[in-house]
Amino acid sequence: MFCLLFFAVFCASCLAAPTGHKSFSPDVGPGTGTAFATGGGNQRITAIRVWERSGAYISGIQLRLAFMWAKKVGVEVGIAQELDLFDRESIVQISGKFNSEYIYQLTFVTSRGRFLMVGQPVTNSFNLYPTYPDEELRLLSGRFNGAGITSLAAHWGEFDGNISYIQGLQG
Repeated sequence: MFCLLFFAVFCASCLAAPTGHKSFSPDVGPGTGTAFATGGGNQRITAIRVWERSGAYISGIQLRLAFMWAKKVGVEVGIAQELDLFDRESIVQISGKFNSEYIYQLTFVTSRGRFLMVGQPVTNSFNLYPTYPDEELRLLSGRFNGAGITSLAAHWGEFDGNISYIQGLQG
């Protein structure tokens, strides 16, 4: 009887413990060129920059992790559009448009309902979002060529809304 009680308590504690779950939104776009991955690690994404070829497609993306900008992906063309996240704010959805060559439009939506929209509304639509409601964007991957971003995928992970960016850096 004691073994059965122990087993029941053990199972209940496993269900109550945080799972640390992650999810993945598969890539959209034709996917030609060089593969990339930006983000990840133990740092939270605190800002995003996106470059657009004037009146055309997305040419480059850059994430800021905590207080450091990650390596830029793609090409820096024109003026960057940027969204700085507030403390405890995260990216929870990415929507956009693509055609047979490039990603043409990106919209990053935050946990506070703010968004950054860059690019042109051309042809095929996509919507990337996490499987679980308590996940945030942790990593972007995809492909780019010498002119722009040709495909994009999103990797999502659980976050602790009680830890600020500064606290996350300290511990």
